[in-house]
Amino acid sequence: MNNFRNIWDIKNASKEKLTQHAFDYLVGGADDLRTFNRNIEAFQHFQIRPRRLIDVREVDTSIELFGKKYASPIYLSPVGFQGLFHPDGEIPSVKAAAAKSILSVASTVTSKSFSEICAAVDTPPWFQLYTTSDRIITARLLDQAQKNNCKTIVLTIDVPVPGNREKHIGILTGNMRTENALGNFKDGGADFDATLTWDFISWFRKNYDMNLLLKGIMTAEDAALALDHEVDGIIVSNHGGRQLESDLSTIEVLEEVSKTINGAIPILIDGGIRRGTDIFKALALGATAVGIGRPYIYGLAAEGQVGVEKVIDILQTELMRNMQLAGATSISKINKKHVREKRF
Repeated sequence: MNNFRNIWDIKNASKEKLTQHAFDYLVGGADDLRTFNRNIEAFQHFQIRPRRLIDVREVDTSIELFGKKYASPIYLSPVGFQGLFHPDGEIPSVKAAAAKSILSVASTVTSKSFSEICAAVDTPPWFQLYTTSDRIITARLLDQAQKNNCKTIVLTIDVPVPGNREKHIGILTGNMRTENALGNFKDGGADFDATLTWDFISWFRKNYDMNLLLKGIMTAEDAALALDHEVDGIIVSNHGGRQLESDLSTIEVLEEVSKTINGAIPILIDGGIRRGTDIFKALALGATAVGIGRPYIYGLAAEGQVGVEKVIDILQTELMRNMQLAGATSISKINKKHVREKRF
């Protein structure tokens, strides 16, 4: 096992293992990568305000979501087509999350079927849903999740059309097979759902008894609408900078969203997380849990399940150390007073 010190070391190791087209797909984003880069850079414009003379020998990073306890607020965000990065696809990732007692979310467009993924672990992951313009196909995906005892659906709402991902367009126009009921991506002909509206929520409630989170909330206005429609949670996300170019970063909008939600439902966030300080800042600004995407795929490509676990360990260790240095002994004690923003 390599002596990885941080996420950047693991990223470099993954590049050595992957084909150029797979690596380009992993690190690519929309247009000139402005949103992608802003996601990472914006964290530097929030400074931590540490408290002193607090006994920090014991630090508790556990959280609870929908009645289930997790060892850490870190979770694995949905990433599609993991067969591009490891021959066993999503299986090593979901097993790593289970081994570390953290949450994982499986994508609609997985290289392994959701049934195979669920069979690999004792507790099924959450299921991320891409709707299609054909409600029958959408229902088939949800039926598959329900059949596998999935309790929570994550509805992605920021892909009415695909973003302009120039760096990996060669992959998107090739044949990409998903083992779920969505069908294949062929010649760029994926059935993205430009018809998706808030009306979907009432249809979902009438037909399914699972938690529903909306992934892609980026404004206080949509957070308020999410509350009006009584969803169970939201995820502040801009799809890792792969959709709208010149979007705001997720950490920039988190506080306005958090003020609107005001503790009514869980707020998850992803985008640009590369250090334990990033996780700490997100928690301070109102996040309940913090998702990683590309970082754990770097680990998957570099060392399979062991690599994913190493990514989790690195970020978890950094988070715990920074909690101790900032004087916060549990996740619940991290609050807005722990950060200060410098506008840019």
